[in-house]
Amino acid sequence: MMARSPSILYTVSIMYLIKTLNNISPIGLAEFNPKHYQVSSETDKPDAIILRSFNMHDFTTPNTVQVVGRAGAGTNNIPIDNLTKLGIPVLNTPGANANAVKELVITGMLLACRNICPAWDYARQLEGDDTAVKTAVEKNKKQFSGFELPNKTLGVIGLGKIGVKVANAARYLGMNVIGYDPAMTVENAWELRSSVQQAEELEDLLSQSDFISIHVPLIEPTKNLINASRLKLMKDNVVILNLARDGIIDNQALAAALQEDKVRNYVCDFPNNLFKNHPKVICLPHLGASTKEAEENCAVMIAQQIKEYLEDGHIRNAVNFPAVKMSRTEGYRIAIINENIPNMVAQVSTVLSDANINIIDMMNKSRDNIAYTLLDVNTEVNNDLLKNMLAIDGVIHARSVPKFV
Repeated sequence: MMARSPSILYTVSIMYLIKTLNNISPIGLAEFNPKHYQVSSETDKPDAIILRSFNMHDFTTPNTVQVVGRAGAGTNNIPIDNLTKLGIPVLNTPGANANAVKELVITGMLLACRNICPAWDYARQLEGDDTAVKTAVEKNKKQFSGFELPNKTLGVIGLGKIGVKVANAARYLGMNVIGYDPAMTVENAWELRSSVQQAEELEDLLSQSDFISIHVPLIEPTKNLINASRLKLMKDNVVILNLARDGIIDNQALAAALQEDKVRNYVCDFPNNLFKNHPKVICLPHLGASTKEAEENCAVMIAQQIKEYLEDGHIRNAVNFPAVKMSRTEGYRIAIINENIPNMVAQVSTVLSDANINIIDMMNKSRDNIAYTLLDVNTEVNNDLLKNMLAIDGVIHARSVPKFV
């Protein structure tokens, strides 16, 4: 990893530049006080970047960038590994669009179990006068007969913000619910209804569910999580809903299961040529978070998190950095990003000691190959001090975090 230039601001007359790579809700951008922030899609030396679906893999990140914020949950469009090496936290907004996705999952279950899509398509193609239409409807409506949700079992894979809301909503609809998430947080566990069963193994959930809804990120361990062998474990005529990410299900294996009537319906949020015209598949054009409320929630949440990072050095909902929050003292704050290797804190302390600077408060946390330290010291931070920090082998970035007034 290469060290970046230090960031230093001596006074409270601060002006941070925020670059938007997509249209961001004005309600979210209004979080940035114009006294301290300029928001533009044109600036070429931003302190922070906000985006939604923009592909940053083909984007050259300016060396001034301190933090990147994704107004949404998925970060597949962001080069996380490269930004981590540069010492740039990537923040997202888990849960901000959870209600929108939850409502679409419930919609998908109802569309599937009541055969709404083929029935609607049939009705739109009826011909003749009203009498002929009514006669045809009464003759053929039985082919669209469906079933109801109460007492059916929904399996929810992934009990994060969205999965918990889906599970709770299904219980209110009278469904039995089984959840699976070996890494469930305490916060999400508190929100989950006690009547939701928890599966010890994914295979237990698959074998008992009439509906299966997937709510996990697309990472290496979840790629083709649902494959041919796991499809065979499922009940006949199961309905699978995937509003998370393409790639979590082996599409070829799923196509075979649909052909064999193992899977009754597949509801997804990302059409492809294999499934877009399939009679048993309901493909939606990535509508999971496409509500006015969800876009506003995501924009407000990411703006607040970027402000917390720039103004106080706090990190919340980073996909590549540890979560860090430390109350401010009367001192002067320094934020240091370094490789997660031994003896770093001791070397930082030595630099401060050599400058006759006393530490008032400190917090150090790490995640994988990266570590982050917040320090409050008793003396104003100058550029020479930050340069001495950067001279430590393994330090990637060091900045002064001035207190706003």
